[in-house]
Amino acid sequence: MTRETAIARITRHFDEGRFIEDLARRVAIRTESQIPGSRGYLDAYLADEIAPAFRQMGFSTEILPNPVDGFGPILLAERIEDPDRPTALMYGHGDVIRGLEEQWREGTAPWRVVRDGDRYYGRGTADNKGQHSVNMAALAAVLQERGRLGFNVKFALETGEEVSSPGLREFCTRHRDRLAADVLIASDGPRLSAQRPTLYLGSRGCINLNFEVDLREGAHHSGNWGGLLANPGIILANALASIVDREGRVRVRELMPASIPDSVRRALRDCQPSPEPDEPQIDAWWGEPGLTAAEKVYAWNTFEILAFRTGNPDNPVNAIPGRATATCQIRFVAGSDVDGFIGILRRHLDAHGFERVRLSMARKSFTQATRLDPDNEWVRWAAESIRLTTGQPPAVLPNIGGSLPNDCFAETLGLPTLWVPHSYAGCSQHAPNEHALGSILREGLQIMTGLFWDLGERPADGRVPARPA
Repeated sequence: MTRETAIARITRHFDEGRFIEDLARRVAIRTESQIPGSRGYLDAYLADEIAPAFRQMGFSTEILPNPVDGFGPILLAERIEDPDRPTALMYGHGDVIRGLEEQWREGTAPWRVVRDGDRYYGRGTADNKGQHSVNMAALAAVLQERGRLGFNVKFALETGEEVSSPGLREFCTRHRDRLAADVLIASDGPRLSAQRPTLYLGSRGCINLNFEVDLREGAHHSGNWGGLLANPGIILANALASIVDREGRVRVRELMPASIPDSVRRALRDCQPSPEPDEPQIDAWWGEPGLTAAEKVYAWNTFEILAFRTGNPDNPVNAIPGRATATCQIRFVAGSDVDGFIGILRRHLDAHGFERVRLSMARKSFTQATRLDPDNEWVRWAAESIRLTTGQPPAVLPNIGGSLPNDCFAETLGLPTLWVPHSYAGCSQHAPNEHALGSILREGLQIMTGLFWDLGERPADGRVPARPA
C-alpha cells in the first residue's frame, strides 16, 4: 500500500483495457449541448453513467438544476472523509461539440471509440469525457489501494461548457458554502506538447466582437456604379487593418497588457511551444515583436479575424455589395481592461475616419481571464508531485492560451486553481476526427493517481499539503 503500488494499479487499469471500456460507454452518449433536443442525453449522462460511478466510490451525488432556464443540469458528487483534511473541488463537463458524423475519416465515427495506433478516436475522448474519466479513475485507484482518499472531494460536472457554461457562475454563487474547498484540481485543454506533462494555472479571457458596415440595400453593377458607390468591404478591410497590421501586431496599444509579470516570464522560459510534425508549424514572424512564442500565446493579448463576409463568396457577381461584416476575437490575459475594449475600439475607429463601422459584442457575455501566481505554494507542490511520477518537471503555464470558466472558481469561489491537461493541441478538438493519445491518457492516469495519493498525505502548514517525499 504505497504510492508506487497505487500507480501500478492504475497502469494495469489502462493496460488491461478497462479504462477505454468506461470511456467508450461515455462517448456513446450523444451529449451535444449545441444541438436542440439533446437534453435527454445530457440528463442520461449524469444520471445513468457518472452518478453511479461516483456512488461506487462512496460519494453522495445530487443532480442540481441549472440556474439558467433551458440549459442542462450540474452534478455535484461529494465524499467528505474528515473536515480537518484538505478539500479539493474538481470540475469537468459532460457535454461535447457537435458530432459532425459525415466529416469523420473512414472507419471512425463520433459516437464510438476507435483505436488507430496511439490514437483513440471519438467525440469527447479529448474534450472532456476522456479527461474527467482519467481523474475519476485515479480517485478510484487511490481508494482501492489505501482504503480512503485521505482528503475530501467535491466534484462538479456541468453539461453546458460547449455553449459557454451558462449558469455555472450563478451555480457557484448560489452554492458557495457547499463548494467551499482549499484548491481546485481539474483537467481540460491541451498540454504544452504531447511529450511534456503540463500544469497550468488559469486561462486567457475571450471576447467576440461584430464589425459591420451597412451602406445600402442590395448590390449594384460594378460597371455602372464602380467609382461612384462606396464599397463596404473595402471600408471594413481598411478598418480592421488599422487595428492589426499585416504581421499580426495589434496597433491599438490600449488593448495590450502594460507588461508581463516577472514570475510569468520566469515560468515561460521553460515552456516553449513545440508542435508535433502533423500540427501547424509556428510562424515566427507573426505577432508581437520582441516576445518569445510562449509569451505571445500565454502572456499577451491577440486580435483575430474569425470570419469576414461581403457580397456572395460562394457565387461572386460583378456587383458592389451593400454590406460587409466581420466577427473578430480578442484573447486577453489577466489584468486587461476587458470592460473598456469596446470603448477603446470605438474611439480608435472614429479617430481614423471609420464612423460608418458599427461595433457590438457577438455574444451576450465574455470569458474572464485568470492566472494563479506560478510562485504559489500549491503550484510548487503539484509540480513536484508530477515530477516524482514522470521523472521530468512539468511545463508550468501561468495560463493556457484558450479560455475556460476558471473565473467561476478563481474569483467567485476564491480558490487557487490547478489544471492538469490530458490532451494535446493536435487532438482535433471541436473538429471531425477528435482523438486522444493513449500515451497521454496512460501517463495522465499515473500523474493524477500520484497527485491524489500525495494530497492524502498529512497536511503541513495550514491547508497546504506537505511537499511529496
